[in-house]
Amino acid sequence: MDIKNQEHLTGFQRVEPTETLLASLDAASQNLESAAPVEILQWAVENYAPNFAMATAFGPEGMTMIHMLSTFAPETPIFNLETGYQFQETLELREKVKQRYGIEVQLVRPELDVVEYEQLHGGPVYKSDPNKCCYDRKLSLLKKVANRLHCWSSAIRRDQSPDRAKAPIVGWDKKFGLIKVSPLANCSKKDIWNMILEYDIPYNPLHDQGYPSVGCWPCTRPIGIGEDERAGRWSGTAKTECGLHSMED
Repeated sequence: MDIKNQEHLTGFQRVEPTETLLASLDAASQNLESAAPVEILQWAVENYAPNFAMATAFGPEGMTMIHMLSTFAPETPIFNLETGYQFQETLELREKVKQRYGIEVQLVRPELDVVEYEQLHGGPVYKSDPNKCCYDRKLSLLKKVANRLHCWSSAIRRDQSPDRAKAPIVGWDKKFGLIKVSPLANCSKKDIWNMILEYDIPYNPLHDQGYPSVGCWPCTRPIGIGEDERAGRWSGTAKTECGLHSMED
């Protein structure tokens, strides 16, 4: 399924958050609470393919999930929200994924490229209004993708932030009108890197240069000793999330 070109599909119906659906999602989440990440992914594929897709920013967590999907459902659509501000090292991982797994991650881009976008707003929006930049270059893209999906999977971990600590294994994503599955919710950073080393999973070389969390280059810096792993994102501001995984919305 092509994430970017589904406008002409017929007979597609969006999932509605009925009381019955929400109750079934809650029950599934409880049942999967102690399941292995690969088992959770298998559950998502069995229940929602072909209208299930995975979003990835090519972080270490996402790379482990791509590896898992390659073992039993390599046809699963995987997409990256290409803001135009990603590190070159991040984008190069897309080719590594293709070479290693035969999976082509789809790049979903805004209508305006970076030059046009900055010209329209009189300069870099990430400096003047980072929340708007995240919405225009990332969240709005997922909203469009969501129009042709029933379920999506993220690679968040509960121990990454207080906000993400609230994430269920399976739940209703009000922001995008989708079922959301978080197979790695109960994993630790150590768990992720153990998987990467055990299966020789490719990863972003920036992680070896002090970047445990990699986003857009203008809003990401390496962290110092003792800093939280997400301290390098939007450093110097109160912003901690791009908005894709904020639980309060």
